[in-house]
Amino acid sequence: MSKETYVKPFLKKQVSGTMNKFGSSLNLGYRDQIDGASIDAIASKYGSPVFIFSERAIRDRYREVYREFSSRYPRVRFSWSYKTNYLDAICSVFHQEGELAEVVSDFEYQKARRLGMPGSAIIYNGPFKPAESLRLAFSEGAMVNLDSFDEIYKAEGVAREMGRRANVGLRLNMDTGIHPQWTRFGLNLDSSAAMDAAKRIHQSQWLRLTGLHSHIGTFILDPKAYSVQIQKMIDFMKVLEKDFDANIEYLDLGGGFPSRNKLKGAYLPPEVSVPPISEYAEAISTTLLRNLAPNECPMVIFESGRALIDEAGYFVATIEGAKRLPDGSRSYIIDGGVNLLYTTNWYNHRVELDRPVEGSYENSTIFGPLCMNIDVVAENVSLPPLSRGHRLVLSPVGAYNVTQWMQFIRYRPAVVMVMEDGTVEQIRRAERLEDIVSLEFIPEKLKNLQPGDELKSHGAGV
Repeated sequence: MSKETYVKPFLKKQVSGTMNKFGSSLNLGYRDQIDGASIDAIASKYGSPVFIFSERAIRDRYREVYREFSSRYPRVRFSWSYKTNYLDAICSVFHQEGELAEVVSDFEYQKARRLGMPGSAIIYNGPFKPAESLRLAFSEGAMVNLDSFDEIYKAEGVAREMGRRANVGLRLNMDTGIHPQWTRFGLNLDSSAAMDAAKRIHQSQWLRLTGLHSHIGTFILDPKAYSVQIQKMIDFMKVLEKDFDANIEYLDLGGGFPSRNKLKGAYLPPEVSVPPISEYAEAISTTLLRNLAPNECPMVIFESGRALIDEAGYFVATIEGAKRLPDGSRSYIIDGGVNLLYTTNWYNHRVELDRPVEGSYENSTIFGPLCMNIDVVAENVSLPPLSRGHRLVLSPVGAYNVTQWMQFIRYRPAVVMVMEDGTVEQIRRAERLEDIVSLEFIPEKLKNLQPGDELKSHGAGV
């Protein structure tokens, strides 16, 4: 009869469930499949860690959000935010549903064109637009929202060189009661900056102002902030139409709608703290209809990303080690770290097991595999005793992680999508060494050196 391995006993008071500045994550259930597809089978085939997206969740969420807004206001258009998740398969689902492409760089513009989106279906935002990309955008009829006076001058110069007048939008920033206030992007509406910019565009023979754009922030938890935004944009639009005889064709409200993630420091769960999308739709549409005449109906554009994709994404990682920290608390090491889960910086992601596990729950810390002290994936997670080989499922992780992840210390993993029919398709394969080194070059003098050769050539090691 074999003896059990001796484990030194620790006594540590558990405070799970009490209030603390970091919040906590309590898991009493498990998740072994996503839309009927086995998590174990996916990880076994495509490797661990692995990102998993649900096609059904993406389509269902988009249709829900679109229905809430389009049922209240007659001219609504959504434009998919590429920076949130620009994997080809993800973008293609949203474009199939009817979304335009919202890009913030020439790289993203090229990616949208590569997917078959015409220039006329692209909204080009961002604080830096190279002249050559503006030339392409103007020639293809993209909606270009200008961010600064210098960009106005640049756009005017490009249009002059092309010998054609270009339609442009103007990005605004304003006080909507949200703090910190986003003032980095666009021209301030509460001072004279936005009006001065509009005058400059009006006086140009090469530019025509046809739209207004504003993105007031991110993860906005107060729908009333959008009411303030809309009110100010409409008031500004009416001044432009009256004083400059401008024809404002669209009001682009940007994004900022929250997902059902839990912010660090939040005491209440997202089911309580995050308002339903219907409250945002009601606040925005009510303000629109109250301030517009019956014959006024500019196109209203939304560039929502996080609220549409976050809940559709899961991250599956495998426990590779378990140990006690000096203070007696339990910790686990998984095979995916903060280089892959950028959003762990501000979210307490939901952590689920891949199978039922018996035993007493205790507060635990989850570390990633990186040789860096900052690689803390989750703190204060209530978990039963786990061992090497158990898998953890973290969610929601669909927004920003696969665009802000880093090739740091370890390869980036595969990404798969569970299709509506339950089949699993790989939408990005795991990285290999050749993917990383294919961009590198070795100078001739550094080739064919053996360890120590360079030192010996200088008389070292003798």
